[in-house]
Amino acid sequence: MRRFEGKVALVTAAAQGIGQAVVRRIAAEGGGVVVTDLQQDAVAALADELGTEHALGVKVDVTSRADIDAAIAAAVGRFGRLDLVVNNAGGCIITSMPEDTSDEDWHRQLDFTLLSAARCIQAAIPHLVKTRGNVVTISSVNGISAFGNVEYAAAKAGQIAMSQNYAARYGPLGVRFNVVAPGTVRTPNWESQPGALEKLKLMYPLGRVGEPEDIAAAVAFLGSDDAAWITGHTLPVEGGVLTGPNPTNLRPT
Repeated sequence: MRRFEGKVALVTAAAQGIGQAVVRRIAAEGGGVVVTDLQQDAVAALADELGTEHALGVKVDVTSRADIDAAIAAAVGRFGRLDLVVNNAGGCIITSMPEDTSDEDWHRQLDFTLLSAARCIQAAIPHLVKTRGNVVTISSVNGISAFGNVEYAAAKAGQIAMSQNYAARYGPLGVRFNVVAPGTVRTPNWESQPGALEKLKLMYPLGRVGEPEDIAAAVAFLGSDDAAWITGHTLPVEGGVLTGPNPTNLRPT
């Protein structure tokens, strides 16, 4: 498939994991990609690998409006357009119990996960209106149901509500906003915790955790014209965990 031929996407937190898989999927489908991350060497290496005529690496701190504005400007300056923004940045940065979380930590969590996506959307909107483009934000099942990590869950739920409201506001201008809500995905963060993924896969009716490519496939669908009449929705990509626990783990032994 060449669903992104002639189109340009900007992906945040794209140096590894889900973001990198999204970049590779869009590039494989013919799209130009702007690879952004705080890891400058990593984004430059990925852009070089994909071919500098089709990819641009930009160091971006998503908590900095100036960095995001500069990245959007660089994308349009290089490729002349912007069709898709994938808000992938964000993660759980709180380790305290929720009743002990300080206001400062709440602000850090919301800034990193929710406000970063809002900044990208605000900077990209004028360009997406021109191309009738769209935004796909990577949320989490934590934003839909109670899996713990209260502050992270609140930020992820905020991404969903924000996307729904933007979809209603900008739908008349042809700009779409959708969300992908992954379950546990095999990323470097989880792989750094020995045994964690083997335990977590027992929660999933499909018997495994997700791979970054599972999420990239969903992003490619929602970000393409195949989803031209879909906006304001959240697509769970979560191996069935929202349906309940893996029933094989509930059977008597």
